[in-house]
Parts: sequence; C-alpha cells; structure tokens
Amino acid sequence: MRRITKQVQVGDVKIGGGAPIAVQSMNTTKTADVEATVTQISELAAAGCEITRLAVPDADAAKALAEICPKSVLPIVADIHFDYRLALTAINGGVNGLRINPGNLREDEGLAKIAKAARIRSIPIRVGVNSGSLDRQMIEEYGGINEEAMAHSAMNAARQLEDEGFFDICLSVKSSDPLLTIKSYRLLSDMTEYPLHLGVTEAGTLWEGTIRSAVGIGTLLAEGIGDTIRVSLTADPVEEVRAAYAILRALKLREQGPVLISCPTCGRTEVNLMTLVREVELRLSKIKTPLTVAVMGCVVNGPGEAREADIGLAGGKGQFVLFKKGCAVKKVSEEHAVEELFAEIRHMEAESRAEEQ
Repeated sequence: MRRITKQVQVGDVKIGGGAPIAVQSMNTTKTADVEATVTQISELAAAGCEITRLAVPDADAAKALAEICPKSVLPIVADIHFDYRLALTAINGGVNGLRINPGNLREDEGLAKIAKAARIRSIPIRVGVNSGSLDRQMIEEYGGINEEAMAHSAMNAARQLEDEGFFDICLSVKSSDPLLTIKSYRLLSDMTEYPLHLGVTEAGTLWEGTIRSAVGIGTLLAEGIGDTIRVSLTADPVEEVRAAYAILRALKLREQGPVLISCPTCGRTEVNLMTLVREVELRLSKIKTPLTVAVMGCVVNGPGEAREADIGLAGGKGQFVLFKKGCAVKKVSEEHAVEELFAEIRHMEAESRAEEQ
C-alpha cells in the first residue's frame, strides 16, 4: 500500500497525495542552447516524460529559461547548485519548480531569498541530497556517508525552508549505491510526510544503470515509498523514460505502452526467437496502448503465456500460433510472424480508440 504524503504541483503535474507516480528526466542539452533544449524536451514528452529538469550552471543558462519555458511542452525544474542568484533568475524566467542541493548551497540568506521568491510564484522546491556532495558537517555528525546523514541532511534543509514560511517541499536522498539509497529513503519516509522523489544517482550505462535503478527504485516502490521517479542513465534521456515506465509497469503502478513477455529460450526452441523478439521490442516502442504481448519459443509454457497475454505468439517448429485474448487465432510462418502480430495489434489499437470515443 502506498504511503500517503502531502501534495505539491509542478506545472500541471501533481506529486504525492495519492497522485499517479510521475516520471521525470533531465535534459542532456546545454540549457543556453534554446533550440536544442526545446527540441529534446519535445522528444522526452513524446516518450511519456511528465517533468524535465534543466541544468543551470551559469548566468547564460539561467537567462535562457525565460525563452525556453514558454516554448516547453513539459513542466521545467531548474537544477541549482552553489549560487542562489541563479535560482532567482530561474524563478523570474518562469520555471515550474526548483531543485536545490543543501550540500553546496551554503548561504542561509540565499536560501531565504529563494524561499520567498518561490512562495510568491507558488512553485515547489525539491531538496535533493546526493551522497557524492553530502555536507561535511553531516558526515562528521553521523559518522560517515550513511542513511542517517542523508536523511537528516534533507530534513535540516526542509526545516530551514519551513522557518521561512515555505512548505511546498519535495525531498530526495540519492546515492549511486542502491542499498544506501533504499536505506536512506526508508528512514526519510518514516521522518516526514513530504513527497519523495526517487532515484539511484549516477546509476551508469543503459544496461547497468537500468538494473541498479530497478533494484533501488523498484524495492522502494514495492514498499509503498515514493511519489515521483527519475532513472539516471548515461544514455539518451528518452531511455530513462522508457526504463522508468518499465519499472512502474512491472509493479502495476502505471499503465503506459505495452509489456513484452518473452522466454529465455532453451534446447526446445525451434525458431529464431532472439532475433524475432528484438524486432518486436523495437516496434512496440512506438506503441502507446497498454497491452501485454507474449512471444514464446516452445510448446511447454508458450501457449499458456500467450493465452494469458492480450496477444501473443507461441513457437513450434518453424512456425507460431497467434493468440488473441486467450484464443488461438491461426498458425503463422516464422517469416511472417511479426507482420501478422502487428496487424492484430493495429486492430486492437483501433478498437481501443473506438471505445474511448
């Protein structure tokens, strides 16, 4: 059961308070390059991203936000480090939220000015604690980089904002270590009702990073912890969005796009399943309708999995049986299996659109 938290709103996206878990990413473009940044925001939106974050390392990036925000199809969160004045420029530029790092934003006066400006504009602030930039005082007080230091760092910053009369707060305590991430969020969740943004920071490449993120984020979501997520990958940020939805679909927390079930293959397989599944996966990435699609390689589990899916293929010797809604539709050759599968999927999409109208 999901833990109920307070709710904040980033643009038109609600976070916490029982709202659907929101999917975030972060642009890899230079924020000062307005055209490239706006283009990538549109690509992220097309993939299903709901909030994007932009790096604001200098005055040029901060000033560019005034041009980017009116053109953006997604709510924008400005990522602020070191200089509170960049946050003030970002707020004036029309951003929908701020992320600040208490480990490197050291001027209390600056934090007070940020809180006042954000309160006037009614935009939330995410306090984003990272293990790699944890405040030295927290490390010394709690005996190292551990869950106590992480959680208390977030809470200290939240209390500073509260002292300024600011309460539209979201918290995160990310580490590149999934286990430390899990422990930190568990502790923080017990300490506060503020909504939590989940992530395993600097998780790695598309392959390794997705696995580490699935372990860290997935464990917490399965325990009911978390209100919004970002999968951090050294990859095209569109891949972050795809990975995020895969995690959410696996836990039945969001339904967007298809779920592909396929068998690992073994000596019973008599079709070129790996090549076929790769093609199916590629083509499914362009489909938004929630579907469970099974592509199985043999007669042991194949027919059962295919019947339980919305649509599926169960392999035999050089051919497949096409199943739809639990019923065998027809036999198809291995050569034409993918085309036959997607012809039926297109019919199902059309039926779904007709039901919605």
